[in-house]
Amino acid sequence: MEGFGSWSILTTNFLFVLYMALAGVTFAAILHLVNGHWRTQVRYFAVSLYALFPLALILLIILLVGGENTFQWLASAHDGEHHLSGWHNYTFLVSRQILGLLIVAGLFGMFIKYQNLAADDNAPYEIKRKFRNIALVIPAFYVCYGTMVAWDFEMTMIPGWHSASYGVYQFVSMFHCFLAFFAIMLYVLYSSGKMTNPIKPFVFNYLAQMMLAFTILWTYFYFTQYLIMWYGRLPEEMHRFDAMMQHDLAPLWWTFLVMKFLIPFITFAVWTPNRHNPKVIITVATSIVIGTWIERYTWLSGSVDPENYHLPMTSIFDIVVTVIVFGAMLGIIKWTLNRYGLIKA
Repeated sequence: MEGFGSWSILTTNFLFVLYMALAGVTFAAILHLVNGHWRTQVRYFAVSLYALFPLALILLIILLVGGENTFQWLASAHDGEHHLSGWHNYTFLVSRQILGLLIVAGLFGMFIKYQNLAADDNAPYEIKRKFRNIALVIPAFYVCYGTMVAWDFEMTMIPGWHSASYGVYQFVSMFHCFLAFFAIMLYVLYSSGKMTNPIKPFVFNYLAQMMLAFTILWTYFYFTQYLIMWYGRLPEEMHRFDAMMQHDLAPLWWTFLVMKFLIPFITFAVWTPNRHNPKVIITVATSIVIGTWIERYTWLSGSVDPENYHLPMTSIFDIVVTVIVFGAMLGIIKWTLNRYGLIKA
């Protein structure tokens, strides 16, 4: 149990890497389905994040091998302290997580393959139709797989605790984070002049509008989840909220609320010209990314008793693991962009 806080750092980093890979392809699929004309500006940059799947798989295996360090409920299950549901069967958990990741990675890889084929104006109708059909199922797989990840790595960390909206709360939050991360990524590349085909500045405005939309959507799910339990006077569910909001993790809880809601909403909704200022957009995007990381860690670390809380980045393990994961993540993205000629060498 003492190491759970540090292992929560690794789990948080895994979720971050995984959802950047998931959301990049999902974003490209959504833009294709709605016939967004600006998709040609960003789709190849978005799907380049697919290259993060192998890193996500490595992190997943490490977490699954970690067993009790990753899933705090596993220790009590081994000791026979609690009778757990079939969903907490560890063999079943390991199987569904590995199989789920491989299936999603395979399907998303097919999307990229057919996106490249369909981009040719002379591509046969059958190719374009198959590409459209794959794009149709991508959002559904994002939702289903994201729900499973949310349940396994956050919601069921406390056996018996459940929320009907937790799955959508988490994958909406992570798509919110992706939009912010993607805006930062594009801005860095655009400002450096390394793009082989530079994007148009209006792309940042579109991303700012989407960030505002997902800020409002995330806040809705954040509040409704809490409201149902509070208004219904359900003490067994409210205990988890109270522990995070009123004890040692309270500074983290209120920090991510400010960074993911107040700052983006006030900046983009109140002062609308900010949605046309790339520097302001990137500042808000940075707030969203950091706030989302804190949010994920808070839900993970907050699933144990208050005396076992562990504030992030307070140990060498926390810092080293985070630096390694994010260093590998950025290295993979840069290598992929170079490989496909999206940036100048």
